[in-house]
Amino acid sequence: MPVAGTEDLNEDVLVAHLDADAFYVSIELARRPELRGKPVVVAGSGPRAVVTTASYEARRFGVGSAIPASRARRLCPQAIFLSPDFPTYRRVSAVMMDLLRAHIERVEVVGLDEAYLDLSGLHSPRAAMRRLVEEIRNVTQLTCSVGIGPNKLVAKVASDAEKPAGFVVLSREQAVRRFAGSPPGLIPGIGPKTAARLADMGLQTLAALAAAPEQLLVDRFGPNHGRELIRKARFEHDGRIGEPRKAVSESRERTFDRDISDRSELGAVLERMSGELCASLATRGRSGRTIAIKVRLDDFTTVTRAHSLSQPTCNAETVAAVALRLLEEYAPARPVRLLGVRMAALSFGEGGERDGAATADTASAVLAGQGEDQLALPV
Repeated sequence: MPVAGTEDLNEDVLVAHLDADAFYVSIELARRPELRGKPVVVAGSGPRAVVTTASYEARRFGVGSAIPASRARRLCPQAIFLSPDFPTYRRVSAVMMDLLRAHIERVEVVGLDEAYLDLSGLHSPRAAMRRLVEEIRNVTQLTCSVGIGPNKLVAKVASDAEKPAGFVVLSREQAVRRFAGSPPGLIPGIGPKTAARLADMGLQTLAALAAAPEQLLVDRFGPNHGRELIRKARFEHDGRIGEPRKAVSESRERTFDRDISDRSELGAVLERMSGELCASLATRGRSGRTIAIKVRLDDFTTVTRAHSLSQPTCNAETVAAVALRLLEEYAPARPVRLLGVRMAALSFGEGGERDGAATADTASAVLAGQGEDQLALPV
């Protein structure tokens, strides 16, 4: 794994960003080793399905996350398409995150496949991260890319720089130099619309953005956003590693292959999703007071309706009854494209969250499709 220069890096404040490479696909390949080296795409099968992730062999054809699955098939007709298995992905994620917490005191989980780690004060932090990456590979068969820097922004961009299996260590000054010619969209939080507005101003690289007059950005984007754009281009970031955030809501939603007008059909879907949602909450001893539905019509109009109970619940019949009443009261006037149900104001009931470290045997069982109820993570 390559390592960038490490001079001038202040070890008093050291942050790592660890990101599992092609997470969903890698889990599928661990279960189907005969597919290694082939273009593999994880995506739904419906006409409105999008790509969840793709192997690096498929990415060479332009297949990327979030593009329509139909387009992915046109770009790479020889690709092997697999349906996503999110319960397994969550269980493998739990194994990986338990390994991180077993080695590093402060870990901030930001997704199923990535986390920030506080390496400050750690003896031989680079060696510790290499050992951790190797242990994750041995236990889960996943490869990970690591970025290390003085703040979360440098670490995040560094971890993406040399995927897969990258290991990049950069000071803030080195990050500024290395990515000077990169487009502003390289930076998390600078989306396509902002990048397009910057390009219209002639600011098409991070170097140009970093050198731009502050007042120019303030006039165009406002005082807070304008100044923050310059700070991001200079890889300045004050965010600290925090404890994993407790999920305050959990939801299930479905985009239909065809728009649905029949109210009874919509009700059946809502009941089924309510059951799935409550079963997931029950495995972690959680319940909620606020029940909400989300409805997207065929013209993309999206509405939500919610109702709060006096006491928290994870009873599927109760949740379904409230959700169905909310749907009936809204009475969508057009065909429905997407329907969802959500539980919010979550709290812990008897049993609380699962604790205890995951093991290599657990990971092996998950990858083999066994032990379906051993591990769970919030959606």
